[in-house]
Amino acid sequence: MSMEHSRIEYSVFTKMAPSVYAGLLAIGSAVKDSGLEQKLAELIKVRVSQINGCAFCIQYHLNIARQIGVEAVKLDLLAGWKDAGIFSAREQAALAWAECLTALTTHGAPDSVYEALQAQFTEKEVAYLTVAIGAINYWNRLGVGLRFSPPPAITGGHI
Repeated sequence: MSMEHSRIEYSVFTKMAPSVYAGLLAIGSAVKDSGLEQKLAELIKVRVSQINGCAFCIQYHLNIARQIGVEAVKLDLLAGWKDAGIFSAREQAALAWAECLTALTTHGAPDSVYEALQAQFTEKEVAYLTVAIGAINYWNRLGVGLRFSPPPAITGGHI
């Protein structure tokens, strides 16, 4: 997406709404400090961003995922995680929860998905995972609505 296509650039938004930006960063820091695995959190952020069609967030979180060593095959097959056969039970439960919370009007948050989540996560982890999903959905609405231009791709592993 070219800058001409952008409605408000990400860098402009962060300066225009510094308290909103700071609040969203604080939520992200709280999730990171909660002990929830960062690789799992990045998989969730990429998947939710794929569902919402947020090019900025997809690229941004793919870059982070690559930097922290998320396996390339998991990133490649994330959109088809249900049939990929490479995601752990914990990752599958988190991805299913993320998809439910992202498409609330379609599926709601069924007890069966929540029960699978509870089998893999502590109550505290469920709370922070839910916060992480909510936060990336919020970022996606900003990125799609304001048409943030995607950042440059990082194609290697650790930098």
